[in-house]
Amino acid sequence: METVWLSRLYVLFFGEVGSRPVDLAGSTSNPTAERVVQQACHLAWTLQDGALRAKFLLRDRDSKFTAAFDEVFKSEGVEIIRLPYRRPVANAFAERWVGSARREVLDRMLIFGRRHLERVLAEYIDHYNHARPHQGIEQRRPCEPADVIPLPTGRVGRRDRLGGVLREYSRAAA
Repeated sequence: METVWLSRLYVLFFGEVGSRPVDLAGSTSNPTAERVVQQACHLAWTLQDGALRAKFLLRDRDSKFTAAFDEVFKSEGVEIIRLPYRRPVANAFAERWVGSARREVLDRMLIFGRRHLERVLAEYIDHYNHARPHQGIEQRRPCEPADVIPLPTGRVGRRDRLGGVLREYSRAAA
C-alpha cells in the first residue's frame, strides 16, 4: 500500500478459509522475519485460548516466513502448507481479500501513514466480518451464526462507515 507521502506499507493479516473472517495482525514500513514471528505468537495465543481453531496454515514462500514462524504454529498442532512458487491462484482466498480491500476502500481513500492505514483496515475488517454478505458462504456474514434469520419487514436503515465509503443496510425491528 502506498501512502500520500509515497512510502510503502506492508500489511500482515490472517484469514480463515472456511467461514471467511479476517484478522489484522498489523502493518509496517519495514517487514522483518522477527516482526512476523512476533505477530504469529499473538495469533498462537488466540489458538491457545480456544477462540480460534486451526488445522492448517497456508503461507507463501516469502523469506520473512522463517522456521521460527513455522515452529510457532507447529507447537499449537497446526500443519504448515507452503504454497508453490509464483502461483497466486493457490492463495486465492488471500488474493481475493486483498482485492476486495483495495476496490472497496483503499483505492477510494488517501492513506497518510501506518496508524491511519490500520484504523481504516480495522474498520473495513469489522464491516467485512460482521456486515458484508459473502457469496461463497450463501450470502451470510463470516461472524454471523448460521441460524440468524433476517427480518422480512420494517424500515430499512443505512449506516455509513469511513465517511460514506462503506454503507451498511439493515431492517429496523417493527
